[in-house]
Amino acid sequence: YIFKCLMFTPLPPLHFSQQFGRTEVIDNTLNPDFVRKFILDYFFEERENLRFDLYDVDSKSPNLSKHDFLGQVFCTLGEIVGSQGSRLEKPIVGIPGKKCGTIILTAEELNCCRDAVLMQFCANKLDKKDFFGKSDPFLVFYRSNEDGSFTICHKTEVVKNTLNPVWQAFKISVRALCNGDYDRTIKVEVYDWDRDGSHDFIGEFTTSYRELSRGQSQFNVYEVVNPKKKGKKKKYTNSGTVTLLSFLVETEVSFLDYIKGGTQINFTVAIDFTASNGNPAQPTSLHYMNPYQLNAYGMALKAVGEIVQDYDSDKMFPALGFGAKLPPDGRISHEFALNGNPQNPYCDGIEGVMEAYYRSLKSVQLYGPTNFAPVINHVARYAASVKDGSQYFVLLIVTDGVISDMAQTKESIVNASKLPMSIIIVGVGPAEFDAMVELDGDDVRVSSRGKYAERDIVQFVPFRDYIDRSGNHILSMARLAKDVLAEIPEQFLSYMRARGIKPSPAPPPYTPPTHVLQTQI
Repeated sequence: YIFKCLMFTPLPPLHFSQQFGRTEVIDNTLNPDFVRKFILDYFFEERENLRFDLYDVDSKSPNLSKHDFLGQVFCTLGEIVGSQGSRLEKPIVGIPGKKCGTIILTAEELNCCRDAVLMQFCANKLDKKDFFGKSDPFLVFYRSNEDGSFTICHKTEVVKNTLNPVWQAFKISVRALCNGDYDRTIKVEVYDWDRDGSHDFIGEFTTSYRELSRGQSQFNVYEVVNPKKKGKKKKYTNSGTVTLLSFLVETEVSFLDYIKGGTQINFTVAIDFTASNGNPAQPTSLHYMNPYQLNAYGMALKAVGEIVQDYDSDKMFPALGFGAKLPPDGRISHEFALNGNPQNPYCDGIEGVMEAYYRSLKSVQLYGPTNFAPVINHVARYAASVKDGSQYFVLLIVTDGVISDMAQTKESIVNASKLPMSIIIVGVGPAEFDAMVELDGDDVRVSSRGKYAERDIVQFVPFRDYIDRSGNHILSMARLAKDVLAEIPEQFLSYMRARGIKPSPAPPPYTPPTHVLQTQI
C-alpha cells in the first residue's frame, strides 16, 4: 500500500473546502508516520474545522480521483490542541461497513516568537564629547533585515556625565531583536546625548543573538569603533568598550501551555426563563421552538458551547435556568437544573444541553425577576474548590432583560474575580441593555461596597449586533463566538499570573510504533 494524507480547512461561514496541503507519500505500510508539518493560525475564539482524507496512491497523477480513497477524519483545531498533550486519536470513517483504522494528530505551538531577553550593558572609557563635561551616553540597537538594511529595535536611557556608564537592564523580545534568527547581525551604536537632538556619534559594534547568549564573558566585551576616526588616525584603536553584564532568556507562557499541561476548561450554561421572553408556544417568543431553525437562545448556546467544549475532556456541562416557577409546587427558582436533577445538573455535550433546555421549556412556567447572582455564586462555589490551575470555569448567561439584582450581582462578580472563572453574558431580543455594560469592566472595573474586581472577568454583548442581515445564522454564530470568547485566554492567563501558577509539564511526545519506512520523494 502507498498512503497519502490530505488536509483541508473548510471556511467556517461558508460551505466550501479549501485544500491546505498534502503529506509526503509513504510506500508499503499500513502504519505510516507522516513527517511533513502544516502551520496553521490558531484562534481560541473561532471554530476552525479540519478534514483529513487518506488515499492509497496508485500513480504519480496529482488527480485524487485516480487513487483509492481510504477514509477521512473530521475535527476542529481546538479538538487537537485541547486534547491531553495536544494529541488527538480518532477513527477514520467514510467507507460504510469497513473499519478504516485510526489517525493520530498532534499540534505544537511555535514558540520561537515567545522568548524575551533581559540584558544589561555597561561601557568603559568612552570618548569625551562634551566641552564642559564628560559625555551623556546611550545605546541604540538595530536588527539587520534580509536586504542588508537595519531597523532600530531599542534605545537605552541616557546616563548623564560619565565615560563609564552602567545602563539599566531592559527586556526585548527575540523577534524584535533578531526576528528569531540567532545568527542575524545586531548592530549597536553609541551616542553622546545633546539637548538639541544633534547627538554625537561615539562609535559602533556588531554582535548576534548567539554571541550574546554566551552571557558575561570575554566574548561579550566589544570595542566601540568610529569608522571615520579609524580612517584618519593611524594609532586609533577604539572609542571605548561596551560589556554585556547579564543575559537572561524568559519564555512567556501561553494559554496553550496550560491546556497542553492538562488544564481543563469547565463550561456552565445559565438560561433566562423570565416571562418577558414571551410565551414559548408563540412565534414572537424568544424561546419559541421553531422546527426549522434555532431561536436566539439556541444559537448563543451552540455558538459558544461548540468552541469551549473542545477544551473539556468529559464534555459534561452543567446547565442551569433562572427566573421560572418549577413543578409541582410552583416555587420560584433562580438556580435550577435544566435536566431536572439538582444533584447532577450535567448534560452530555452541547446537544445534551440543548435537549435539556427544550424539555425545561415544556415543564416550567416563565416568571421572574432576572437575578444573576445565584448562578454566578453556583459556579463560584466550584471554582473556589479548585485554585491550583488544573481547572478554569466559564459561565455563559443568556438573558433577554435588564438585570433585577444589580447590587448582588456586582458583589458576586467582585468575589468571583479572585477565582479561576470568567463570565460571558449574551443579551437576546430588543431590550435596552445599558445596565449590562456596567458589568463588562472594560472601561471601569466593577466594584461593590468599595472593593474593586481583582480582574476583568465579564464580557457582555447584545446578540442583535452580530445577526447577519442576509439571514445566514452560521455566520451570525461565528461572529458572536469570536467576540465573546476573544478575551477568555487573556482572562485565564491573568488569573494564572496573579497566582504564580505555572503550566504543568506536557506529557512526553507521542512515539509511533517502530516499523521500516520507505519514502517516495
